[in-house]
Order: sequence, then structure tokens, then C-alpha cells
Amino acid sequence: MREILMRPEMYKCKTFREFAKEFQIGERDLIFTNHFIYEPFMEELGLSNKFCFIEEYGQGEPSEESITRIFEALDPADYDRIIAVGGGAVMDVAKVLSLKRVGSVHDLYFRKLPVIPEKELIAIPTTCGTGSEVTNISIAIVKEDNGNTTKLGLVDDLIIPKKICLIPELLTTLPYKPFASSAIDALIHAVESYLSPSRATMTSELFGVKAMELILEGFRRIAEEGRGSRMSYGEEFLTAATYAGLAFLQAGCATVHAMSFPLGGTYHVPHGESNYLLFGKVLEKYDAIKPDGKLRDFKQTIARILGGTEEQAIANLNELLEKILHLKPLREYGMREEDIEVFTDSVIANQQRLVTNSYVPLTRDLIMEIYRELY
Repeated sequence: MREILMRPEMYKCKTFREFAKEFQIGERDLIFTNHFIYEPFMEELGLSNKFCFIEEYGQGEPSEESITRIFEALDPADYDRIIAVGGGAVMDVAKVLSLKRVGSVHDLYFRKLPVIPEKELIAIPTTCGTGSEVTNISIAIVKEDNGNTTKLGLVDDLIIPKKICLIPELLTTLPYKPFASSAIDALIHAVESYLSPSRATMTSELFGVKAMELILEGFRRIAEEGRGSRMSYGEEFLTAATYAGLAFLQAGCATVHAMSFPLGGTYHVPHGESNYLLFGKVLEKYDAIKPDGKLRDFKQTIARILGGTEEQAIANLNELLEKILHLKPLREYGMREEDIEVFTDSVIANQQRLVTNSYVPLTRDLIMEIYRELY
């Protein structure tokens, strides 16, 4: 089995100023970011490069429409290198910006066009969750043939950034809720890759378990010491998110992500939060259907990290996550009861690359059961 290849060159700088000096940012660079990141960390540096701010082209998660507007605003002849500084949305768009333009954004995500790298991409994450800085996927909200919207991933090793840099300073202005949901998302990446029945390898397990240890230790501190304690643990959270990204680059994500995409695509629930809404229930279903095997190893790992017994592990994990971020029913996000069947059909039709990694066979009945119990 193919073991993981450390494709990106990995760097760490204490501040963005240090990064700008180390990487000699200049006129032929494009920094793709947000205003709220630019203003505290870049504005005073007087950099000569070009800037593009994602929120000027649409709010929320990337859609094929907003990406198309960005493409229309930027001339690839004006820059040689893209520096993506932001969360998952910035990373996802920057990955497709780095490609040669050969057709529409819609056709690119539906794999009707070739993926041809053109620009060097440097990724700098500002959340501690997506792991997108090291992964081979770009996610956007797209229109299906029936007119419904869903999230779809463009998956190709050719979109993995060439270089990444971790800068803990950039976490200091992240509000608590985006921090919590993104860190939980990183945990889910680690867990789903660990439980992947066909693709998990020694290296994905190594990175996944280390990510679990770092994240859960940080969550334990927050639960005991308060939300402010996360600031002293920022570098560890940032490192854990990258480790989790490396794990799921190799082993893939599964049921949680597959089922969260229609919810996020339809009701614009942030990615990490929509994953969190499904995570605990999916683990409970796994435990009810197939409690032995790899899930037993996982429960032993969680018990070792959090304390308690193997039998208590999933309940203890869900209890800790509730202290970090309150879990609400799906209906409070706008989901309707009739969406249960619509979302189920969307998962089956559009998310087979994830469904195939499910720890247990993901039948239509099981998908509907999970949605219904969380509704």
C-alpha cells in the first residue's frame, strides 16, 4: 500500500512579518486572503505585492458563482506565485486559482476539464481545522443537474500546495466559535482517516493519533480553564490540524463529511460546524453496528487520552465536545423534515468518494436514520 508522500515543503514562522522577509514577497506575488487578516498582520508592512480579498466576491463558503467572479477579476499574467492566507475557503479557492484556466468553474468541479497546474501555491492556514493547506481537495458549492445545490470536492494530487507555513500569530484574532468548530473539524479528519477501512496506513494512523492527542489535550484545558486558555496552546492546535490534514490526505474522510455536505451546501452551515452536528451520532451508530475491530482500537485510544473505560470512550468524547461547542438539532439550522430524503439521495449520488471510506456499509436506510435522529 502506498504510504504518504510529504509533498509540501513545510515551514514555521512566528509572525507574518518574518514570513514576508523569509519568502521575499514582491510585485509578482498575489496574496489571497481576507480583510480581517490583512489589516492586523499585513497592512503596516507596506508590501509591494498584489492582494485579492475573498469576501469581496461573495460571503460564506465558496460557490461556483463566487469563484467565477474571482477568476474574472484576476489576470493570471499579472502574478507568478499565489500566497493563500486564510481558512478553508481561502485555501479551496486558491487551489483552483493556481490551475491553468481551460473552461468553466462548473465543468472543472464536475471533472469535465483537465487539472493543469500553472502557478506556485504557498498555503498559510489561519484556522486550526481544515488541514486544507496539505490536502488534495478543493470544495465548492455547486449546482446539480436537478437544480439543487450541494458541496462537491475537486480531488487531485496536482492541487496540493507546493509549500506551507505555519504562523501561530495568525490564530490570535480568531473568534472562539470559528476556532472551536475548526478544531473539532480537525479532530474529525483524524478520526475518520483512522477508521478508514480500506485506505488507512501506518503513516495516516501516526499523524491521526498525534492529532487526536494534541486536540483533545487542548479541549481538556479549555473545559477546565476556560476559553481564554486556547491562546497559550495555539501552536499545538495549528500543528494538530496539519497532522490531521496529512492523515486524511492519505486515508480519506468518510460518513461525517459525506452527510454534512448537503446540509452545508443548502443552508450554508460552516463546514466544521456541519461536520460536528453529525460526528457524535455517526460514532454511536458505528459502535452499535460494529463495536470491535478498528473501532475498539479507536475507543482504547480515546480512553487513554481522556481517561475512563473503553466502553465510556465515545460518550466521554461527546461530553467533552459539548463543553467546547453546544450541539444543536439540525432543524435549528433551517433543515426541513422533507430534506432528510433529499439529502440522503444527494449523498448517494454525489459523495461516493467519501461513502466508500465509511467504517460500516453506508446504506440509504442508515443515512436517513442518522439524519432523522439528529433532526
